Amino acid sequence: MTNAPIWQWSAVETAAAIRNDKVTSKEVVRAHLDRMHAANPALNAVVVDLGASAMQAAKAADETLAASKRGGSEVGPLHGVPVTIKINIDVEGQANSNGVVAFKDNIAPGDSPVTANLKKAGAVIIGLTNTPEFSLRGFTDNPLHGLTRNPWNAEVTCGGSSGGAGASIAAGIGTIAHGNDIGGSLRWPAHCNGIATIKPTQGRIPAFNPSATAERPLMAQFMSSQGPLARHVADVRLGLEVMAQRDPRDPWYVPAPLQGPKPAAPVKVALAKIPGDMVTDRGVIALQRKAADHLADAGYAVSEVDVPDLNKVWQLWCDLIMTETRVLQQDQMLAVSSADFQKTFHGFIALANQLDQAGYMKAIAARSGHIRNWMTFLEQYPLVLMPTTVRKTPEVNADLGGDQRVKDLFWNDLRFISSMNVLGLPAAVVPVGLHEGLPVGVQIVGSRYREDMCLDAAEAIERKAGILTRQLWERR
Repeated sequence: MTNAPIWQWSAVETAAAIRNDKVTSKEVVRAHLDRMHAANPALNAVVVDLGASAMQAAKAADETLAASKRGGSEVGPLHGVPVTIKINIDVEGQANSNGVVAFKDNIAPGDSPVTANLKKAGAVIIGLTNTPEFSLRGFTDNPLHGLTRNPWNAEVTCGGSSGGAGASIAAGIGTIAHGNDIGGSLRWPAHCNGIATIKPTQGRIPAFNPSATAERPLMAQFMSSQGPLARHVADVRLGLEVMAQRDPRDPWYVPAPLQGPKPAAPVKVALAKIPGDMVTDRGVIALQRKAADHLADAGYAVSEVDVPDLNKVWQLWCDLIMTETRVLQQDQMLAVSSADFQKTFHGFIALANQLDQAGYMKAIAARSGHIRNWMTFLEQYPLVLMPTTVRKTPEVNADLGGDQRVKDLFWNDLRFISSMNVLGLPAAVVPVGLHEGLPVGVQIVGSRYREDMCLDAAEAIERKAGILTRQLWERR
């Protein structure tokens, strides 16, 4: 155990310290709440303070641990450890507002599977984190809770839609944050805030909201994933293990093992070539190549190659998600959303081919072909190292600059991120270093249900690059 303040400890360290009676859950939760009260006013990352109930839960956790040592049942892997939840999944008794003023009183009648799994593992929820309206922007701001700032630089974005989760973890509020990802909403905030995450394989982590009044469109279900954000890759792995427990309410849940067969050495990694039409920042791309060097130093065999049909895959993602949204959700969204949301939304609509019934059915069929191409490619290269973004982190609310700015951001800068959602493949993000004082992360994609290989590679990079948030705390 280090001499660092409790709030700086990893989730793995914190859980071990509580289990071994080095510290109580009450002491740990109190330290994180104090940190939240000190850091959050400048960030607005946590928008619902659950400190009172968290302290009650911490007291109960200490009592349960004491009973277990007298012969009771074993405690969970996150027993007494503070975490946060994004405000777009259900926490019983709390409003699942999804950043929308009209939903501010949408009180959850029960817990979502992720919330339930975290509680079963013994985690203590200390707060709910911010998201943009309908979680459908890459920038975290909404009329209900306001703008979330990046702890590295208040003038640049913290990302989205899990921007509150990313900013809170970077600032030291909680050990693991829940987030979700339908177009990059775990990986983009991880990049912006200098932390780690994984977007799991579709079906890995169960999802459902008891407060929902209708099912989500089919492709939205297939392209969305729940997942953990943390400062340490080992904590991401622990968060994945906890969140991935079975829940019968998700019909797409797959009980796949978290550890796959050991791959033959050396593991081949494809360093993704950058498409010629992408405008890039040399400093950002240099850090991607530095990550490739870190993997080579760790024994991976890295080759620079073209990845299959990146442009077509991205366009398919955009066409499917925006067609579903336009047909089934657009009218409700536009009726209750802000002018800012509508500006970005119309920018997304402009990027998409609006599919009719036949076009939608053909697009779903085409998705299978793209997944097959990628699965075949991953037989040759079990991992792909690619950018999260090819340019430096943009300013706060950069997506409000009109349709062309939306296109520049999501087609040019973030093309490698959103493409992975339509494929349903696991993708980890780990920070590599700083460019002009801002964090830069890289994305590691693997084959279906090989999150373990993605995280192994992320840990190899982390061993060289270090825990980036320590640099943030040192300069404060």
